[in-house]
Amino acid sequence: MSAPLLEVDNVSKFFGSVIALNDITTSVNAGEVTCVLGDNGAGKSTFIKILAGVHGPDRGEYRVEGEPVHFGSPREARERGIATVYQDLALMPLMSIWRNFFVGSEPTVGVWPFKRFDTQRAKGIAHDEMAKMGIDIRDVNQPVGTMSGGERQSVAISRAIYFGAKVLILDEPTSALGVRQAGVVLKYIIQARDRGLGVIFITHNPHHAFPVGDRFVILNRGRSLGNFGKDEIGRDELISMMAGGAELEQLTHELESARTDGG
Repeated sequence: MSAPLLEVDNVSKFFGSVIALNDITTSVNAGEVTCVLGDNGAGKSTFIKILAGVHGPDRGEYRVEGEPVHFGSPREARERGIATVYQDLALMPLMSIWRNFFVGSEPTVGVWPFKRFDTQRAKGIAHDEMAKMGIDIRDVNQPVGTMSGGERQSVAISRAIYFGAKVLILDEPTSALGVRQAGVVLKYIIQARDRGLGVIFITHNPHHAFPVGDRFVILNRGRSLGNFGKDEIGRDELISMMAGGAELEQLTHELESARTDGG
């Protein structure tokens, strides 16, 4: 059996006396979705930055295809096939779809000093790659700012795949979307998985995670509450752990007592 595309083993990160992450362990396999769940302040952002090469772990081991790695920058992570799509998408709303697709990596034609941007090739590739994600773009000259939130996600995701991503890290891709557009993005996640990528889906929404996830990591204040395969945890248990379980039950009792006393 081949090694996972990505593994972290007891990874921790400290900022002075603050424990941002403590002993987080999980793996990402080709053709699978690993969901990392947690509320605000759970440590999701720090975890993403470690995987993306922004921060190095202070403890533990990070492996890519079985090889220990120590990334010094996001560029080094991208060179190993780890692409991160952040919430802001890094897209320029006033620029066209095809220009956003190739910004910083423009295909060229001709030789220096007559080398120029191969616009026709760029437009064709952008159209075809978007089609693979299930988006039929009639006009690749359309400004990205005129697209829906879900369609913008598809631009960022298809761009990452085209440029060689093996592991796709998605930072809260459904958080600012309505029900229908969130469903569209979940379809893109499934399509990326079915194309053989390992997907890390960062979210605070268990209702979005459970239908697409193969593995679930639950973070709470920098610590892991568990690392479960889909056959090891049910939807209700996942929701309960996300909601705080015993803490939520205690709060419910306190609210009921307050209402009784007030009545």
